[in-house]
Amino acid sequence: MADKTSDAVDRLLASALEAEPIADDGFSNRIVSQIRRRIWVNRLALPVAILVGAAFALKPALLLIEALLPILNVMPFELASVPMQFLPQIEFIVMGGMAFAAGLALLRMLEET
Repeated sequence: MADKTSDAVDRLLASALEAEPIADDGFSNRIVSQIRRRIWVNRLALPVAILVGAAFALKPALLLIEALLPILNVMPFELASVPMQFLPQIEFIVMGGMAFAAGLALLRMLEET
């Protein structure tokens, strides 16, 4: 249980914390509002940039797809199919997942030190 008695340092700290706040004519509130505004700008900048970039890239992407469709219609079906030997085996997928999880755990342990 915490000791209820206070020494001179505790009383000095308590008196410093009980002091009246310094009058700054709203300076602190303006700084806090600017910081909050910058946080929101930073949060919204990336999604807005992605939307603008996607809007600019939409027309060229559609033109590219439109140009590739006739090529796909002419191409024989055998070239589009993938043989089963080229597909990854389940053992490799599991091992890759385990290696990925171990890597993430290692990174977390390195961050904590």
